Amino acid sequence: MVPRYARPAMTAIWEPEAKYRIWFEIEAHATQKLGELGVVPEAAGKALWDWWATDPQIDVEAIDAIEAVTKHDVIAFLTWVSEQVAAHSGQDWARFMHQGMTSSDVLDTTLAVQLARATDLLLEDMDGLLAALRTRAMEHKYTPTIGRSHGIHAEPVTFGLKLAQAYAEFERCRARLWDARAEIATCAISGAVGTFANVDPEVEAYVAQKLGLVPETISTQVIPRDRHAMYFATLAVVAGSIERMAVEIRHLQRTEVLEAEEYFSPGQKGSSAMPHKRNPILTENLTGQARMIRAYALPALENVALWHERDISHSSVERFIGPDATVTLDFALARLTGVIEKLLVYPARMQANMDRMGGLVHSQRVLLALTQAGVSRENAYAIVQRNAMKVWDSDGRLQLLDLLKQDSEVAAALPEGELEEKFDLDYHFKHVDTLFARVFDEQPEG
Repeated sequence: MVPRYARPAMTAIWEPEAKYRIWFEIEAHATQKLGELGVVPEAAGKALWDWWATDPQIDVEAIDAIEAVTKHDVIAFLTWVSEQVAAHSGQDWARFMHQGMTSSDVLDTTLAVQLARATDLLLEDMDGLLAALRTRAMEHKYTPTIGRSHGIHAEPVTFGLKLAQAYAEFERCRARLWDARAEIATCAISGAVGTFANVDPEVEAYVAQKLGLVPETISTQVIPRDRHAMYFATLAVVAGSIERMAVEIRHLQRTEVLEAEEYFSPGQKGSSAMPHKRNPILTENLTGQARMIRAYALPALENVALWHERDISHSSVERFIGPDATVTLDFALARLTGVIEKLLVYPARMQANMDRMGGLVHSQRVLLALTQAGVSRENAYAIVQRNAMKVWDSDGRLQLLDLLKQDSEVAAALPEGELEEKFDLDYHFKHVDTLFARVFDEQPEG
């Protein structure tokens, strides 16, 4: 993870000490249940928890030193814990840890806990973003602006509708994250090759319940990686939605458009060379972060195909993508929320841009009116287009309405008053309430 793009709460989930604390909880819960089942002395589980109750500091450096010899991280951890428990209790109760278990039981279950906790933070982030989008959408519910297709003026929309569309998209993203959390939050304590030969399934169920997970339906020696592939693919989809919003803001901030822009704080500098610059650096940064998050989905998909009951080709991949994808997405969601909350919106510029093309945005209404007046669609299209192209070629200096009034074929089909009515901007916004009601689950006004 890159500290520049990391926030403390999410980073803490992936710190070595946090990982080792989860490892201990898994081992201690499993040992306690094994004691209840009579497989190991009940005093073994009690000794582990008694030591833990002293609030021990996890000595990461000491564990790393043991691993340098053993070349095995779980064994190194178990060795260190054994030493601590023996020193605390005076007996080697920790020898009963890990009975019938394999390293993947600890590693995979821990990863499930970490991803579940990370997703809880991502869901909180999403709630903050949704709240910001809702507030700004309501603020600009009826702020007219031009809708564009292919980057070209199309027909009028409102800026509130743009934000409402983003709200609906991120609401879907939130639902996907919720589903992804459920998909990933599984526990495997099934032993070598997943047969439960040396550990009772009740141990798995007990550990899962204690850690807020559900037992894996059937594992091999690992939790199946299709779950992880779906999880990281979901993060990639969320990143795609972040980038879509970021790109929209970047386009709106272009000098030629300048309908909205990122907040520019006092003392901020836009360029080392050009003092006038105000650049969309936050949303450009979000585009880059989205690329990275999406990139993590591919190795997660490639991790699905492991050899037989297990190999560790997935392990090194997940040491990268687990922290990096969640930390980066956490940062990106928070950054986008801040951008939306402070976004500078320029309604007058939106109106000026819409008016710039001489009323061309109303061409479809005239086309439809002519067809309803008895003109064939082909002829109606040709009539409107020949006048529209004159406006286009004049760079908006001519007005479409004026040219249409002078067109004899239009005059023959449409009274002047009816033609003028086709240039009413409010016509395009008659269903804004309906759309807002769909998005925000509210009753339409009126």
